[in-house]
Amino acid sequence: MSLKLDILSVLPELLESPFNHSILKRAKEKGLLEICVHHLRQWAVNDYGQIDDYQFGGGAGMVMMPEPLAKAIEALSRDRPYDEIIYMTPDGERFNQRIANRLSLKGNILIICGHYKGIDQRIRETYITQEISTGDYVLSGGELGDQEQYGNSRR
Repeated sequence: MSLKLDILSVLPELLESPFNHSILKRAKEKGLLEICVHHLRQWAVNDYGQIDDYQFGGGAGMVMMPEPLAKAIEALSRDRPYDEIIYMTPDGERFNQRIANRLSLKGNILIICGHYKGIDQRIRETYITQEISTGDYVLSGGELGDQEQYGNSRR
């Protein structure tokens, strides 16, 4: 059985190197793993590639806009049904071996890398099946958390 992993990111270039080395490279070569990284700007709402906006209902900071995320999730879901749609967020359940074992049995997973102050709550409620955190610390964005550890202080 192979795992097909789609990743939505604002900075897909950050993921190129880690997915082409070591154990992930060997899994891909053996046909056990397929990784496709998608640039969220493909589904931007305008010619400028806008994918961020102020939070629905107010609040400080920008979030990833719901329109591009919804269009991306729906477009990718037409190609294959996802067993899980995971949002990498410091608010999520702490990643551990139990979660890793459960996810390893899935066939198709979509991971949304958090960026800015996160994603619009309506996307979380409509599409996300699981929210995962890999720890309580600050990194520059959710992309790094997909192969290492991600998060910032839990709220």
